Amino acid sequence: MKSKTLTIVFLLFGIIFQSNAQSDNDGNWIVIAKKDVAYKKGDNDKITPYGSERNVSKIKVKCTQGTLKLKKVHVTMDDGTKKEYSAKGVGVLNKGMSSFAFDLPGKDKKLKTIEIEYDAVGNVLLTKRAKVEILGKKRKD
Repeated sequence: MKSKTLTIVFLLFGIIFQSNAQSDNDGNWIVIAKKDVAYKKGDNDKITPYGSERNVSKIKVKCTQGTLKLKKVHVTMDDGTKKEYSAKGVGVLNKGMSSFAFDLPGKDKKLKTIEIEYDAVGNVLLTKRAKVEILGKKRKD
């Protein structure tokens, strides 16, 4: 019984990972910021998106090196509107994995800053830091 349950869990995990990988490559997702995060117990980083890449409707966090346990994502829009998101699903991102997409508030607002709360876990001797990219989905005009 336990082996069937484990098989189902790994199968579902594979499907989720595959759908995230496919959605990154659909042409509408762009890299709006990159960040190296330290391997500490818990931390948060404030990230400012690249100047011309702030007009997005959704964002997600993608791990490009190491392992990251995403806790929360806070966004601030250019008019001062703020929104907080909790990590959906497991929240643990390994190299190549991305979080679920977070819808941003407002239709005509531009993204000002992103703050991520996380625990970075991994081998300090091998990679020193986890690396993440913030991906944004371009707004449809």
